Order: sequence, then structure tokens, then C-alpha cells
Amino acid sequence: MHAFPLQSDWAFVLGSLDLLFEGLVVTVALTAASIALGFLLGFPAGAVEVYGRGPLARVVETAGVVLRGTPLLVIIIILFFVVSVSSSAFVTAAVALGLRSGAYQSQIFRGALQSVDEGQLEAARSIGMGRLQAIRHVVVPQALRRSVPGFQNEFTIVLKDTSIAIVIGLGELLTVGQNLYQGGQSTAALEIFLTVSLIYFVLTFTTNRTLDYVDDYFTIPGGEQA
Repeated sequence: MHAFPLQSDWAFVLGSLDLLFEGLVVTVALTAASIALGFLLGFPAGAVEVYGRGPLARVVETAGVVLRGTPLLVIIIILFFVVSVSSSAFVTAAVALGLRSGAYQSQIFRGALQSVDEGQLEAARSIGMGRLQAIRHVVVPQALRRSVPGFQNEFTIVLKDTSIAIVIGLGELLTVGQNLYQGGQSTAALEIFLTVSLIYFVLTFTTNRTLDYVDDYFTIPGGEQA
């Protein structure tokens, strides 16, 4: 039962929107940094899995399996408390999320690269392109377009997974909500976390609709038959 009128609890949340906004900024920045790192790691890893040979391909594949099979919470705790990759909670969280995202993005891009008909690569080489040129100019542009739906799902997952950074004290959205709740305002717990949940929903919905537009815009006409 509320110790104060319901209106006062919502008034407290409204009065704390500036703090929640600061947490939102950290969440968005962490998502962007993690997705960017994941792309920088995931795209080359996916290409190595498709076109690579020998020890390098096996190392990349094994690293991906290990990262995908390890809970994100364990990764972030190891990087912050055991390995100490950085004294910055933000950097540590971005590295943890980026590594995990890279492992999943590698599979997104691997599937996208494999979806491009092998005949296109052969046709490109028949007109004088080298193998790397054909991959770069013919296969990769199509693969990037076809990876958008999978990338959309990964972006949403990373956005929500930023909340795990609460375990190392990073001031992202959930941490701010938790701090508000523990700051002597326990009667507003429902209102605080409903507001946090609504912000996550709006972020996720907006991201999905934006990437839906990107997917439609870059869809290759007749690409499904390619």
C-alpha cells in the first residue's frame, strides 16, 4: 500500500525525468559503441568463416562459439573485476557488449554472404576481377543489404542488454531507476520502473521502425531469386 497519495509518486517520477534522461543518454551511447565494435569485429569474422581457411578460420569460429556460449553477465564481470580492461565502467561494458555482439553479428554476416549466389562471384571473376575484388564489389554490397533484418534483431538485443551494466555501477537507464528507487522513494517503485520500461519500449519501437525503413529502402529487387 502506498504511504503517500499515488499522485505524489508520479510527481516524483516527473521531477526525476532529468536524471532518467541522463541515464537514457548513457544507454544510447553504450548501445551505439557496442554495436559499432560488434560490427568491426563481426563482419571480418563472418567473412573469415565463409572465405577463410586454415588456423585463422578455426580460431575465429572457436572464439565466436565461446562468446556466444558464455552469459553476458559473466563476460562483463570477468572484464571488469578479473581482467580489468579499463577503470571505466562505460568502456568495460562497451567492450563486453561489443565482443558478444560481434560473435552474433559474425553469424548474421556469414549467412548474408553465403546467401549471395556463388555464380555471381564466378561471373565477376570471368570478366577479369580478382577474388578479393569480386567479393568486395559484388558480394559484400548485396550481403550488407540482406543482413539488415538480422542486424535489426541484434540492435534490439544489445539495446536491452545494456541494462546488465548495472552490475558494475554504470549510470545507464536501469541503474538510474534503481538509484531513484533506493534513494528513500520506495513508494514510487512501480511508477519508476514503469517509466523505465516505457522508455526502453519507445527506444526499441523507434529503432525497429527505422530499420524497417532502411530494409525496405535497400531491398534488392528480385534479390530473393538471385
